[in-house]
Amino acid sequence: MDLFHSADDTQHNHLPYQGTVHFYGYLLTTEEAAFYYNHLLHYIEWKNDEAIIFGKKVITKRKVAWYGSKPFPYTYSNVTKFALPWTPELLALKKRIEVQTGETYNSCLLNLYHDGSEGMAWHSDAEKDLKKNGAIASLSLGATRKFLFKHKSTQEKVTFTLESGHLLVMKGDTQTFWLHRLPPTKTVHHPRINLTFRSIEN
Repeated sequence: MDLFHSADDTQHNHLPYQGTVHFYGYLLTTEEAAFYYNHLLHYIEWKNDEAIIFGKKVITKRKVAWYGSKPFPYTYSNVTKFALPWTPELLALKKRIEVQTGETYNSCLLNLYHDGSEGMAWHSDAEKDLKKNGAIASLSLGATRKFLFKHKSTQEKVTFTLESGHLLVMKGDTQTFWLHRLPPTKTVHHPRINLTFRSIEN
């Protein structure tokens, strides 16, 4: 299903079972989304992501950045990152998302996909550093992209179309029972920035 903003969407769970996903539609106006997209694109300390796979270091085209309330360590793909201090813009977005969702967050992982050739394979955000069953708020800026969930046992899929300024929140058992991915596409030729606000416990 392709989801667009609806005033009644915010409390609806878009997963059929064993998890909770709320879609908030447009958190930002078109002008606000353009401002944050351009600012983050040029002023965030982007670095190519790294992963250790079968003992070998792999460098991705996709770029990432990790920010938080203190230098939280965060380990995924066998690589540990330490959070940079919040920028005023990230802090403003965090507070706005907290008001909208009723949740609190102490960190943010940002991903920069330069075009549709860059995506993310099926995975779940269940690293030991993360608060178990905690909320993860995903804010999209830039190019419109498809975003998919797949149940780990039944293989049932749920599809979203995420536009610039859209906010989606995953929480509860979602990471335990569902995978998610950003599939590559040949039809997108512009960058997308994804911000995932989350809570680290350590």
